[in-house]
Amino acid sequence: MSEAPPHEDDLEAAPDGVAARIRVAGLFGLDPDSPRFLEALTHPSFAHEVSGAVDNQRLEFLGDAVLGLCVSDELFSRDQDAQEGQLTRTRAQVVSTDALAEFARERRIAEAIRFGRGAEQGNLHGSPKVLADAVEALIAAAYLEHGLQAARRICEEVLLCGLRAAGGARDSKSELQERVQALRLAPPTYRVVERLGPAHETEFVVEVVARGVVLGSGRGRSRRAAETAAARAALDLGSWRELATDEMETGSP
Repeated sequence: MSEAPPHEDDLEAAPDGVAARIRVAGLFGLDPDSPRFLEALTHPSFAHEVSGAVDNQRLEFLGDAVLGLCVSDELFSRDQDAQEGQLTRTRAQVVSTDALAEFARERRIAEAIRFGRGAEQGNLHGSPKVLADAVEALIAAAYLEHGLQAARRICEEVLLCGLRAAGGARDSKSELQERVQALRLAPPTYRVVERLGPAHETEFVVEVVARGVVLGSGRGRSRRAAETAAARAALDLGSWRELATDEMETGSP
């Protein structure tokens, strides 16, 4: 007589695993006891061994689409002058398996993934595809549980991580600050001047200011994206150069 497969409750996570899941749930704004959250963290090897468990592959499929939309929207808003080819290349870099795996490593997501006993003996914890699948599944869980705005928040974090990993992205805010401070002036500040659209799809309009001079303005789905767009506009316009003239005329910051 064959032995029945264990039920999910029979493979209770070790204390460290529970703590990791609580931490990862917080990162994605999810309830650590939510069935959908646990599904997002379930590797197929666990589902094969545990009766009643559902793996994360369907969620990964949806998360891939949600991530693509949010990243495309954010890139489109960030750089008004970028052409289709450049946007496509950047998106491909930041949503690649390697980029998503790096995001997962930085957030130690592997510690929360539920693997089967057989898979635990392998090196699946470090597999880029396994890590990327988990990130996309968690994004889908956030989308299904709390809507697009919640998914957009974590997708922006994924984008920033991917841009850092790509190494080719310009940090507009840092670059502008360096140029202004090179003139021996205080760093520029950012202020929200308008909020557009309904609460669940708010778009921010931000101005960047130094010495009372508006250097540029930008729009974005988040305040951070709008600030980056404003800094980019100031750099493209070269408006920060006017501060050098003012400094020479007044002789003080």
